[in-house]
Amino acid sequence: MPERKGTSATRAKNKYNAANYDRLYPYVQKGRKEIYEAAAKAAGVSLNDYIISAIEEKLARDKQ
Repeated sequence: MPERKGTSATRAKNKYNAANYDRLYPYVQKGRKEIYEAAAKAAGVSLNDYIISAIEEKLARDKQ
């Protein structure tokens, strides 16, 4: 029998995420991540939410 890694809850979450989300892997220069994390923290949101908000704002501006 093959070895199963992770708990059943983790496997369920991974399955849900794979079906409902796309992954992006932005690369930034060394040191920039800390700057982005500090800005997100100052805004009171997660880094992920901060990045998504920035992208959505740019899309809205470009649409006009």
